[in-house]
Amino acid sequence: MITKDNKPTKTLGPTAARLVLTLHENQRPIFHIKEVEKILGDAAKAKRVLSRLVDHGIATRLKPGVFRLIPFELGFEREHLGNPYAVAREIAMSSHIRARAPQKEPVDYYLSHGSAFSLHQMTTQPQLVIYTSSPRLIRSLTIQGTEFRFVRCKTEHLFGLEETWIEKNEKVRVSNLERTLIDGLKQPNYCGGITEVAKGLSIKRAHLKPEKLVDYAMKLDVGVVIRRLGFLMELFQIGSRELLVSLQSKLTTTYQLLDPNLPTEGKYLSKWRLRLNVTEEELRAVGAT
Repeated sequence: MITKDNKPTKTLGPTAARLVLTLHENQRPIFHIKEVEKILGDAAKAKRVLSRLVDHGIATRLKPGVFRLIPFELGFEREHLGNPYAVAREIAMSSHIRARAPQKEPVDYYLSHGSAFSLHQMTTQPQLVIYTSSPRLIRSLTIQGTEFRFVRCKTEHLFGLEETWIEKNEKVRVSNLERTLIDGLKQPNYCGGITEVAKGLSIKRAHLKPEKLVDYAMKLDVGVVIRRLGFLMELFQIGSRELLVSLQSKLTTTYQLLDPNLPTEGKYLSKWRLRLNVTEEELRAVGAT
């Protein structure tokens, strides 16, 4: 066990106690087996000690190779997830951690889509799934009732990112405001639909940089994103006429659905090559709430 002042009792054993104290000192409540191997200097010993910590209710296994220390105040509560954004970060990083400590590794992930909407306070809906984007193929999974979904992206699309604090000693990488909206326009199904994206756009319109929105859309170079962005910017009167014209110059003759998850219906809007299966009136109403 660990006492209230984080001092280990004799029942834990000196090796396990040293590991726990080191993890606390390094502010690593969520940690990887490779870190334990480095601290203890032996892979077999690391497995034995981790098994002991889990058996004693001092740590919980989140997924193969990823563990979390259980806070003292929770006692023997083994089903402790902690901050789900921090867990998503460690799952993403565990997909490519080798022998070195994780902070030495390239950080090729970011909290995205509905999770980024929530972190930026762009939604009024509870987010039941934690979304993370990464160039690596990471299997989605459910841990202690929370679903973690990983969206694969291209390495060259790791732009428009920033770090944000989620707890006193925990921060994660997340898409910035404009990039969050661009991801939402690309895959609105991961954000609650195009109406939620429109709501986020309206909520944060005073804080948006229209030039950055257009720049990101051009950089991503996905036709449907350009269509949806131009349409919503015009609908909510965001940005200059020149920016709208630059988006229109990239359009092809193909029509795309405004919301890919709704039925194929509604009027065709030639200006933006969209089929409006959500009406302008519905979107204006969402933006006004």
